[in-house]
Amino acid sequence: FDRGGQRHVPRPEQWGVLWTNGRYETPPAAELHRLMWTKKGGSNNHLDEVYPGIYIGDMYAAKDKRALQSHMITHVLNAADGKFNVNTGASFYRDTRITYFGVEAFDMPSFNLSPFFYPAANFIKRALSSPTGKVLVHCAMGLSRSSSLVLAYLMIHENLTLVQALKAVSENRNVCPNQGFLEQLRALDMKLNCGAASRQNGHT
Repeated sequence: FDRGGQRHVPRPEQWGVLWTNGRYETPPAAELHRLMWTKKGGSNNHLDEVYPGIYIGDMYAAKDKRALQSHMITHVLNAADGKFNVNTGASFYRDTRITYFGVEAFDMPSFNLSPFFYPAANFIKRALSSPTGKVLVHCAMGLSRSSSLVLAYLMIHENLTLVQALKAVSENRNVCPNQGFLEQLRALDMKLNCGAASRQNGHT
């Protein structure tokens, strides 16, 4: 199955990828949770590089300007922006050259994070458009909100399936999107793969 006619998707059977008539299908949430908890090779540092140029971290990493400088972070995406979350904002980084983008999300299954998938993904893409661009995506603990936005980026702009994105991130950091976010990512995965399949069929 070729996503968008650009990238061949291999069959990582060990990750429980479902195939019907040779095509990828989004696994159920329970299977994705099982994969996250059985595929443990990541860390629980304050920040970890989970994909070239993309770091996931917690609020301590976001507030440690010296650490950000040592990792040469050029952009910060705060997935827990706002007064009642990690209230840094662009003003916190005004004495640096860091470009800031905030998403006021709450780590609750009922919170709709999906409207922020594309704005956040586009911010990450712009950050990485520079050869020296590096982006920290963080929330309070670096587990749920931040990882969900990174997964969305990998699906939208790197043409990965949700399973492939989870594998790439989990190999470098232990993450756990909450049940609601995982369902929203599943919906995005199905939408992207449906669109890719339609485009592929249109060229056959």
